Amino acid sequence: MTISLQALRDKRDQLVASLARVDDLRPGFLTARFCKCGKPNCHCAQKDSPGHGPSFSLTHRVAGKTVTQVIPQGPAVERAKAQIAEYHRFRKLVRELIVVSEQICSTQVRDSEALPASEAKRRPLRPSIGQRRR
Repeated sequence: MTISLQALRDKRDQLVASLARVDDLRPGFLTARFCKCGKPNCHCAQKDSPGHGPSFSLTHRVAGKTVTQVIPQGPAVERAKAQIAEYHRFRKLVRELIVVSEQICSTQVRDSEALPASEAKRRPLRPSIGQRRR
């Protein structure tokens, strides 16, 4: 089943409009960490105690290196979770836009090949970037 060129363009326009509404975003993973302080009389030293925490860390890659940032408890954690979710939504929209754009390009090529020979001659092709004009 082939989708019409107009339907593909409508889908592309919808995706572009969604991209225009992207909010604050950030890549990474948010991790809750618990630690034990090492004091023998502390509650964290008891068996089955998770320890102190949670403290939250945001980890992501920058220029090939792992960067970890501590996120304070409270509203900052919820904000970071929303920003990470928005990043994933952004990436999904971009992937969808690429797929639709490739479909548009393929449809245009297919439709131009289906033109009668007389019409195809009227539409000269542009020279490739590497070709010289003589």
